[in-house]
Amino acid sequence: MAEGGGIGGSKASLDAATIIGIVIAFALVIAAIVLGGSPDSFINPPSILIVIGGTIGVTTACFSLGEMLRSGKLIMKTVLYRNQDPSTIAVQTIRIAEVARKQGVLQLQNVLDNIKREQFFHKGLALIVDGTPADEVENMMIGELEAMASRHQKGANILHKAAEFAPAMGLIGTLIGLVQMLGNLDDPSTIGPSMAVALLTTFYGAVLSNMVLVPLASKLERNSEEEILINQLYILATASIGRQENPRRLEMMLNSILPPQRRVQYFD
Repeated sequence: MAEGGGIGGSKASLDAATIIGIVIAFALVIAAIVLGGSPDSFINPPSILIVIGGTIGVTTACFSLGEMLRSGKLIMKTVLYRNQDPSTIAVQTIRIAEVARKQGVLQLQNVLDNIKREQFFHKGLALIVDGTPADEVENMMIGELEAMASRHQKGANILHKAAEFAPAMGLIGTLIGLVQMLGNLDDPSTIGPSMAVALLTTFYGAVLSNMVLVPLASKLERNSEEEILINQLYILATASIGRQENPRRLEMMLNSILPPQRRVQYFD
């Protein structure tokens, strides 16, 4: 990266793996239903309301309204995600550290405008340029990172909790359908259709849990881990730049938290 270059990679975009995976799963289920010759029998609005509405309601009862509302933005990170390469970011921070080492921290003022997209790193580096002690900036960034990780975990917890409740709501809908069926045993012609409707809620609950909620929760946790790693790199780089340490030492510190396959060899 040149002294005035950008950092961090591309803008947020649709995560292809998430979209393709869920679409393929639903396509296979729908194909099996259509090939069975009775797609209309799998559509029942009351069952859908019981499963989806019940899952949302019971999950909301486990959390606060604020947490539920904030979780929407976090869940969007599973679909709209900015892919970043830790190795590339490590190299770019080392180059910035070289500029600070050779020309002084105040020269990083020219770099700040080019890293605005990386708000976490930009904020920390701006404090260093303003003369804030490196240890103080490091503690502030660590605190902000811990708060971010906590928010992400709450979003994943909401999805996991909803995944637990969806099959349960399906079972409740099934029990409602069975009670209604048993109430009409005097009419044998209604037993078959009533039983099918009763089982649909279990089907909806299983689909919602295993094909939507659980994959989204897992992807949110995966994305959160990667974002935490990126921000840990930024914390190490910011503190090292603030202390005017040798960039070679920074390279060693960055490699200490990077996965083996992503470690960098900038000076070798």
